[in-house]
Amino acid sequence: MPEHEHSHEIDGRMGGVVARGAFGGALMGLANLVPGISGGTMLLAAGIFRAVITALAEVTTLKFRVRSLVLLASVAAAGGVAILLGAGLLKSLVLEHRWIMYSLFIGLTFGGVPMVWGLIRDARAVRARATWIGFAIGFAALAVMAFTKGASASGGSNMGLLLVAGAAGASAMVLPGVSGAYLLLVLGQYVPILSAVDRVKEALKGGDIGAAVAEWPVVVPVGLGVAVGLVGVSNLLKWMLHRHEALTLGLLLGLLIGSVLGLYPFVDSVSPAVGDVFKGQAVTAETLAGLEADREDWPLQAFRPSAVQVASSLGLMVLGFLITGGVARLGALSPEGKSESGVA
Repeated sequence: MPEHEHSHEIDGRMGGVVARGAFGGALMGLANLVPGISGGTMLLAAGIFRAVITALAEVTTLKFRVRSLVLLASVAAAGGVAILLGAGLLKSLVLEHRWIMYSLFIGLTFGGVPMVWGLIRDARAVRARATWIGFAIGFAALAVMAFTKGASASGGSNMGLLLVAGAAGASAMVLPGVSGAYLLLVLGQYVPILSAVDRVKEALKGGDIGAAVAEWPVVVPVGLGVAVGLVGVSNLLKWMLHRHEALTLGLLLGLLIGSVLGLYPFVDSVSPAVGDVFKGQAVTAETLAGLEADREDWPLQAFRPSAVQVASSLGLMVLGFLITGGVARLGALSPEGKSESGVA
């Protein structure tokens, strides 16, 4: 083969790697913004999950191949752009239409149950005691998180918690059916992180680099957490599936089902009243008018839904279930999905 033809063939292959990486990365980025959908499922649907995990393993063991680096760069760039563009919209939808979005999130979350249950059946772990021990541990862990933190608008942020939140968000890339965005919601970091990302986007659009850099107290620890999560969770999951498959699959199922405990839909943020303590300070008539800007930090309060809201909520749950099921089906029909069991 002439040298110029060989060069064109290599360029074509790399172009394909970039295109599929960008497509899968964009889907993953959008999924990571939505509680209930796993970014890993999106990579599987795009047919690049195995390649991404292999590339991550190579990089973390200091093996650098051009193809792997190009793939990871494509996925990361497209995912980052999708997150930047979608963060503000998702934050606004949650704040303005909380019960609608939570209802949809519940359906999206439950939609992952058949996928994980299928992995358990394929592994012939349905009757294994370790499966149900793992299920109990996972369900209990999410129940504790839900009832101690609640799906609050904000649980208060510090660098340690943001680091944990970043690692939790990254887990969605490698844990079948587990949504990193949901874990952020339960940790009380979902809206604060989306707000910070949206502020970075607006600062970059306006050319205000200083304002973008000023968000480093949120962006840096979350970014470090994501890096630690990708490396640590991916390697831990591979080891656990190899050594303790039944326990691990049961744990994943417990995490998935337990996650809906923190998503009771019929709650709304309530503006603090004069005399309340908000952010450590008493609310006065003079400061009350300025609280609208801090709506993401307002306390949540349950309300009594109307019959129409209950019916609509159930319909949204069904819609979310069908969406996640459709994405999982798409992943199963892809060449990678057919050959890869135990990964989503």
